[in-house]
Amino acid sequence: MNYDVIIIGAGPGGIFSAYELTLINPQLKIAVFESGHALDKRHCPIDGDKIKSCISCKTCSVMSGFGGAGAFSDGKYNITNAFGGTLYEYIGKQQALDLMHYVDGINMRYGGEGTRLYSTTGSKFKKECIQHDLHLLDASVRHLGTDINYIVLENIYNELKDKTDFFFDTPVETVKKMDKGYVIVTNDGEYFCERCIISVGRSGSKWMEKVCRALEIPTKSNRVDLGVRVELPAEVFSHLTDELYESKIVCRTNTYGDKVRTFCMNPRGAVVAENTNGIITVNGHSYEDPARHTDNTNFALLVSQHFSEPFKDSNGYGESIARLSNMLGGGVLVQRFGDLTRGRRSTQQRIDEAFIIPTLKATPGDLSLVLPKRILDGIIEMIYALDKVAPGTANDDTLLYGVEVKFYNMEVAVNADLECCHENLYVIGDGSGITHSLSHASASGVHVARKIIEKMK
Repeated sequence: MNYDVIIIGAGPGGIFSAYELTLINPQLKIAVFESGHALDKRHCPIDGDKIKSCISCKTCSVMSGFGGAGAFSDGKYNITNAFGGTLYEYIGKQQALDLMHYVDGINMRYGGEGTRLYSTTGSKFKKECIQHDLHLLDASVRHLGTDINYIVLENIYNELKDKTDFFFDTPVETVKKMDKGYVIVTNDGEYFCERCIISVGRSGSKWMEKVCRALEIPTKSNRVDLGVRVELPAEVFSHLTDELYESKIVCRTNTYGDKVRTFCMNPRGAVVAENTNGIITVNGHSYEDPARHTDNTNFALLVSQHFSEPFKDSNGYGESIARLSNMLGGGVLVQRFGDLTRGRRSTQQRIDEAFIIPTLKATPGDLSLVLPKRILDGIIEMIYALDKVAPGTANDDTLLYGVEVKFYNMEVAVNADLECCHENLYVIGDGSGITHSLSHASASGVHVARKIIEKMK
C-alpha cells in the first residue's frame, strides 16, 4: 500500500504530526503504525487485589499504544525551554515555546478546558530555594491529570480515525530506503511512503539504534537518568504543589558536583510500575478528579549520567542497574529513608508500622545493594537539602522506590526541520534523544508536519 506520509509511533509526536498534517491538507493519505494497542484496549492487569505486581505482558499497556507512555501519565505539559528537551536548539527558543502553546490550545479544545495552568514566574519559593543552594526552574505547567489526559487523547483519536489509517499491534521491523521514498516492513506486509516520520518514544530507543545503524544515520551518545521515586505525606510538599503543582528543583552535590533534580511530581498521586523491554521500573501518576486523590505525594529524584568514549551504551548501563532491582525484589524495591541512612534493609514489618501507606505494592529491600554509591550519595544529599524547604522530606518513614530509570535514545543527527541525513526521513519525539517531555515531543510533531507541507507546495 502506498501513502504520502507514514508515521511510526502513536505517541505525542506521532499524534500531533498526524493532527497537523490532516488539518492543513485533509487530502493526504497518512498511516500510523503502533506496536501497542488502541487507546480503549490499553489496560494494565495490575488491580492491587488479584494481581499486585507486573506480570510482563507481551505489550505493556502502560508504555505502548495510542498516546504512548504519556497516555497514563499524570498529563503534565511543561511549557518551557529550561527542561524537557533541547528542541529549541534546532528550531529556536521562541518557535519552540510558540509550538508548545499551540499544543496546549489543542488540548484545551479537545477536553482539557477548565484545567489549571500553573507558573513558577515570580514565585516566592524561587528565593527560598536559592537561599538553600537549590534552584527552582522556570516553567508554566498545564496539569491535565491522568483522567482528563485520557479524555483529550480519546477526542483527538476520534478526530483522526476517519482521516488516517491506524495500524495498532503492528510493530515495524525495519525501514528501507528506496529511490523515491521508504518501505516500512512489518509482520503483516510492506508499505511504501514518500515521507516517513519516526516517533517511537523512549521505549523504542533500541529499535531506533538499529535503524540508525542500518541506514547509517549519525548519532551521538546520550545520557541515562537513574534514581528513586520518593513518596511522602502530601502535606510535606503542599505549600509548593498548591501554588506550583510541578516544581523542578535542581541541586549540585557537594561531594561529586553531580546535578540531582526532582522530576514528575504527583501531588496526591500514586506510584506505579512500568515494564520497559522486560525490565520493571517505577513511575508516578496523579488524577485531576479529587475522588481519585490519595494522601501521598510522589516525585522522582534523578541523577543524570553522561558517558564519554569509549563507552556508548548508556541505556545498557541503566538496564543493568534496573535488572539488579528486579533480581533482588522480583520487580520494584521499596525502602524507608530511615532504614537507608542506618544501613539496614527495610522489612515488611517496618513498612507496615510506618506513618504512611504505600500506594504501590513493592518488595521491602535495600537500595544500597542496587544503586551505585555515587548516585545514592547524591540522592541522600538532595533529600536533606529538600528538607530545608519542605520539612519532613527527610523523615524516617519517607519511602524510596527503586529504581526509576529514564532511558534516552542516542541523539540522532537532524537539521532544523528535524530531518536526518536522508531526505524526507524525519526523527522526532523522545526517540530522537532531542525531546524528553510531552510538550516538547508534541511540539516536534507539529513542527515536522508544517515543514513537510511546506516542501510539498
